Amino acid sequence: MNMGANAAATHPSSLGWGVVRTVAVAAALALVSACASRPVNPPLANYDHTYGYRIANWPATRGDPEFGLIVTMSGGGTRAAALAYGVLEELRRTPIPGTTPGHTLLDEVKVVTGVSGGAFTALSFALYGDALFSEYDKRFLKRDVQGDLIGRIASPLYWPSLASPDYTRTELAADYYDEILFGGATFAELAKKRGNPFVSVSATEISSNARLTFNQNTFDVLCSDLAGVRLARAAAASSAVPVVFAPLTLDNYAGSCGFDLGVLIGTTLADVDRSKLRRAHMRREELEALADGSNHRYLHLVDGGVADNLALRSVIEALELAFASRSFRTVTGFDRLKRFSIIVVNSHSAPNNDWGTRDSPPGIVGIVLKSATISIDRYSYEQTEILHDYVVRHEAAAGTSAPAIDVFLVDVALDAIADPVERRYFTELPTTFSLSDTQVDRLREIGGRLLRESREFKRLLCSLGAPGCIS
Repeated sequence: MNMGANAAATHPSSLGWGVVRTVAVAAALALVSACASRPVNPPLANYDHTYGYRIANWPATRGDPEFGLIVTMSGGGTRAAALAYGVLEELRRTPIPGTTPGHTLLDEVKVVTGVSGGAFTALSFALYGDALFSEYDKRFLKRDVQGDLIGRIASPLYWPSLASPDYTRTELAADYYDEILFGGATFAELAKKRGNPFVSVSATEISSNARLTFNQNTFDVLCSDLAGVRLARAAAASSAVPVVFAPLTLDNYAGSCGFDLGVLIGTTLADVDRSKLRRAHMRREELEALADGSNHRYLHLVDGGVADNLALRSVIEALELAFASRSFRTVTGFDRLKRFSIIVVNSHSAPNNDWGTRDSPPGIVGIVLKSATISIDRYSYEQTEILHDYVVRHEAAAGTSAPAIDVFLVDVALDAIADPVERRYFTELPTTFSLSDTQVDRLREIGGRLLRESREFKRLLCSLGAPGCIS
């Protein structure tokens, strides 16, 4: 046998580079396919109310302990993320008296909430703190996230993975978000960022219609340890637009860790007339559904905007409890506050259409999309009205049945833009994850400007003794 001849016959140059490339691609596909599985959220061995990433464990060391400031960030793709970022930038530019030189209103933000597009800004701020302002726009806002994801879905390299029922487009998106933004960070790492705000993002559990918030309080119900969950999966779940993305699945271990929802509710509401807590009652029903580990062994999460597009429901529920329950105020630290403010960032969209000028009805896709946004828009409006009503009722009852706290409700909404041409420009921007650099910069600018122009924001600044305050 001529070994030299055989060796020459099997050399890459003899086989041809096309065959070599085919073998290499096949090997790469096999490698990717072997890793194509859904991450599993870890179970919680034993329930402990002092453990984990929850607001009751968060130290009141950020800013003035007598001032509670919450920023809520709505859904709406990159447009929502950029508008919320512009509001944070304006807070960072707003000096107020403090214990250290250069103290700004951003240093007073205690809690940020977010859904869908707003969840990315909220999670990133809680993870990176002030470092957010050096690279967030380049790493996320001004990146063609949508184009990159479409490119991956279209790439043969990812087809074997996507062919697996356990690895959906949403899991692929979560892995991508880790690459560009979160770096694999989990809620365990977020829990170490004690100098940063507490964050709450949510998704919608599609089989029970329940809102699922990514904090250990909710994960206690599931008997799951939030510490092992990646921030990227929370962001992916919160922004998983139905049909476009598959639901993100979590394992539900409810009933296995010693947690008793009935005992918790009974303790929390011990000093309250429960008939007056209508929203807390609704939330209890949602949690009871999540606690049913038999009928909801797996939880399938879609866009948080389906249940709460303003990221405001948890705030409203907490206010209802805080105004009604002294024990709840003590546990959450609400009874120590002298002033409380909520900044609601609402990137409401109003895309134009010409349906009313034609005698033929719109197509099925247009009808489906419009039907979804109508209910979301109406519900968002009702939420802001409910919040305004709470403020009015609180002011009327302050010092008697409610704690004497100055409350400031600041709306930052694109609908508030005075100029109709400018308003139409912003409300007609697409709710995708792909905007031009110019569009992103204009959203950042208008977010800051709307905050500065808010009468309620000016009143808050005067209350805080901000320099140059004009009420």
